[in-house]
Amino acid sequence: MFKRFKGSVESKLKGVKRSNLKDVKIEGITKRWLINIIGVIAIIFVIAFITASVGIKGYYYSTAENIVNSGASESAVKYFKNNLDSGYSLEASAADYIDSYPYKNRTTLWVIDNDSNVILSSSGFKIEKQDMPDYNEAMAKSGGISKYVGRAENGEKIMAVSRAITDSSGIEIGAIRVMTVIDRIDDQVRTICFLMALAFIFVMGIIFYSNRFFIRSIITPVKEINEATKLIASGNLDVRIEKQYNDEIGDLSDSIKTMETEIAAADKMKNDFISTISHELRTPLTSIKGWGETLTIGNEDNVDELTKKGLQVIVKEAGRLEGFVEELLDFSRLQSGRMTLRLTKTDILAELMETLFTFTERAVREGYSVKYNIPEISSVTNADPNRLKQVFMNILDNALKYSRPGSSIFVKAEFIKEKGKDFVKIVIVDQGCGISAEDLPHVKEKFYKANMSVRGSGIGLAVTSEIVNLHGGTLDIDSVEGKGTMVSIILPVDEIIDEPAAQ
Repeated sequence: MFKRFKGSVESKLKGVKRSNLKDVKIEGITKRWLINIIGVIAIIFVIAFITASVGIKGYYYSTAENIVNSGASESAVKYFKNNLDSGYSLEASAADYIDSYPYKNRTTLWVIDNDSNVILSSSGFKIEKQDMPDYNEAMAKSGGISKYVGRAENGEKIMAVSRAITDSSGIEIGAIRVMTVIDRIDDQVRTICFLMALAFIFVMGIIFYSNRFFIRSIITPVKEINEATKLIASGNLDVRIEKQYNDEIGDLSDSIKTMETEIAAADKMKNDFISTISHELRTPLTSIKGWGETLTIGNEDNVDELTKKGLQVIVKEAGRLEGFVEELLDFSRLQSGRMTLRLTKTDILAELMETLFTFTERAVREGYSVKYNIPEISSVTNADPNRLKQVFMNILDNALKYSRPGSSIFVKAEFIKEKGKDFVKIVIVDQGCGISAEDLPHVKEKFYKANMSVRGSGIGLAVTSEIVNLHGGTLDIDSVEGKGTMVSIILPVDEIIDEPAAQ
């Protein structure tokens, strides 16, 4: 039966920790802000960068093309046509044209015959026959002009324009080819793009860090307020929110402080009321129970059966109410921080056995069986024996209340070591209705009841857990709905004596 159920570990916030600039995480509002603002700006900048790069490259290429086209213009072709009609040869016309060519320092001009031979060059060097895609296309298509951008045979990137030369009868006798090297244009475009990219990164850096400052000054206080409100909602009314700005965030901080003050006042009023009522009820309940027991025990032969049963009901219900009042008093002490322990050298397992002895009689009387495995070893520590019995009895009582008649309750104790220290682990398992996965994380909360069909105040487990915590221990609850519940109590031990525990 001592099968481990998978449980949940409850984590609690210990206080509001002020975040600094490097603690801001890219999540929530911060993430949306960065996506919506930084992301949009980055997209705009990238589009602008691409557009500007294409525009700058287009501008430089267009300028180069205009110069090249000027060298291979229709007027140049007309010049050659007129010279040819006047009886000049292609070579003589080429020499005259190159002599007057105005763009020698920017471009290179070739005059090519029908056999793809360069008969004259503005550079003055002899040019060997080579592949000229623009020349071939210009000679092949109507209109007689073609442009080429690519690598020349020497590896340079060039822009070339070829225009066919025709005589007066329209027969092509050669072509003019004007070229310019555009490697330097590409280098210049790359330099400009690099400078634009640096400017883009610089501007984006300014925008990013200015937004980080915004996140620090706005988002971080909002997150702190959110954490504080969670703590307040969990019952921690000692949280204080520092007002940093005289704006909407500051107004929100003031509103939360006002709310916290009002909640604290209402909570104190509630605790005082519970404490007062509990004290007022305890005295008459004690009297009712005492007189009921007196009348029952001292007059058994002098009262009829109905009266006897009535007195037994009075004693039983007065006892139940007395226990409820004690729970309320413990809850009041817990809320006000007045719950203290009367520590003395205590044998934990001896107190457990004593509690089991009392509980087993009741369980058997009500139709349940109790099975336990307790080491006969003394486990001595500084503890409050009455509070320990209260813990054990509360857990056992819950196991009985939520179990079906005829089922069994199992109790096991063992010694364990954690980080070199000795602990006693007490496990109590029932075969009851269990706790749903939705309710399990909340069962130790004050006034929380997972099963409304069973009588109880809903504060017993909260008080029990606090008593265990005050002893430096832990209380964990694992459960499977419809199968049962396992409660594990781990308490520190100062000394383990290998001899039978007192019973």
